[in-house]
Amino acid sequence: MKYLISGLLIALMMHVDAQDKNKLKKDTAMKFNELNAFEKYVIEEKGTERPFTGIYYKHDEKGTYLCKKCNAPLYRSENKFDAHCGWPSFDDEIKGAVKRTVDADGRRTEITCFKCGAHLGHVFMGEGFTSKNTRHCVNSVSLNFLPESKK
Repeated sequence: MKYLISGLLIALMMHVDAQDKNKLKKDTAMKFNELNAFEKYVIEEKGTERPFTGIYYKHDEKGTYLCKKCNAPLYRSENKFDAHCGWPSFDDEIKGAVKRTVDADGRRTEITCFKCGAHLGHVFMGEGFTSKNTRHCVNSVSLNFLPESKK
């Protein structure tokens, strides 16, 4: 009888623990913006938009560029420059906002949102466009923009 009660208590504690973990997962689950089919292709399937077509390629307003999926701040307008490549280019990111991962082929380095993992584009080093010698080549479709006047 003693072993039966002990077994039941252990089973009950495991059940309660599992329920608490599930509740915690639901409470801390990240909320994401709804994405259209093309945005999902680029952001979640690591696609790319055609060059010279994105809304932020020639964009020069002051403010902050955010992740389209989770709204995390990624880039400041003062770090944006025209690399004439067809995509928005930045020579620096907001500290801790962007994760770099070498592509499977080892030739390029993918950049993703550190917070949610959204695909942004690729980073290139040593091209000499700016004094920082760095170019984050980002898909416009991976970004939202928060104007400085609305901060």
